[in-house]
Amino acid sequence: MKTKRITESILDTILYLSGLFNLILNAFKNLPSLRIGPVRTVFFRQIYFAGIETLGKMIIIGLLIGIVIISQITSLIGVGRGELIGKILVWVVIRELGPLFAAIVVIARSVTAISAELGSMNAQGEVASIEMMGIDPERYLIMPRIIALTLSAVMLTFYFELAAILGGITVTSLFWGIPFEQHTTGILSSLTIPELSASLVKSLLFGLVISAVSCSQGLKVSGSITKIPQATTKATMQSLFFVFIFDGIITLIFFL
Repeated sequence: MKTKRITESILDTILYLSGLFNLILNAFKNLPSLRIGPVRTVFFRQIYFAGIETLGKMIIIGLLIGIVIISQITSLIGVGRGELIGKILVWVVIRELGPLFAAIVVIARSVTAISAELGSMNAQGEVASIEMMGIDPERYLIMPRIIALTLSAVMLTFYFELAAILGGITVTSLFWGIPFEQHTTGILSSLTIPELSASLVKSLLFGLVISAVSCSQGLKVSGSITKIPQATTKATMQSLFFVFIFDGIITLIFFL
C-alpha cells in the first residue's frame, strides 16, 4: 500500500513537471503570436505590472542590501582592502543575491496575481468561452505571461545588482574613505563571464519556472472560486521551492 502511494506520488510529480515543461515550450512556440494586437497588449500589461511597477522598490532594496553587505565586509576585514571588498561584493551580489532577491520579489508580487486571475477566469468559464471563440488560451493567456514574467525577472535582477554594487561602494567611499578606484579594480577583476552567465541563467530559469507554476496552478482551479486561495498558496510555495532547488544546481554547475 505504501509502495503504491509512493509510486503514484512519483508519477504525479513527473506528470506535473512534464506539464510545466510543455507550458514553457509552447510559450516559445507561440512567440510569433506577439504580432497580434490583443496578445501584445496582455504582454505589455504583464511587463508593466511585474517589471516596471516593481523597479523603484527593487532599486531601493538593492541599495540597502549593498550597503548592509559592504558594511559587514568592511567591519570584518577592515578598511584599506577595497579590492577584496569589490571582489566579495561581486561574488555575493552577482552570483547569488541578485537573481534570488529578484525571484522572491516576482513571486511575492506576481505569482498570486497570475494564479488568482487565471483561476478566477477558469472557474467562471471565461477560459472555456475563449476556446469556444476559436482562440487558443495558451497563445492569448499563457504565452504573454510566461515571456513577460521571465523578462521582468531578468530586468529586476540587473537593476538590483547595479543598485547594490553602486550603493555599497558609494557608502564605503563616503564614510570609510576607501578610494572608488580600489573597488572598481576588485569588481572588474572578479566580473568574469561565468559570473555574468550564472546570474543571467538563474534569472531566466527562475522567471520561466515561476511563471509556468503560477499559470499551471491558476488553470487547475475549477468549479468554485473558493479554490483560488489554495491555488495561490500552492503556486507561491512551489515557486519558492523550485527557485531554491535550481539556485543550488546552477551554482554547483558553474562554480564547482
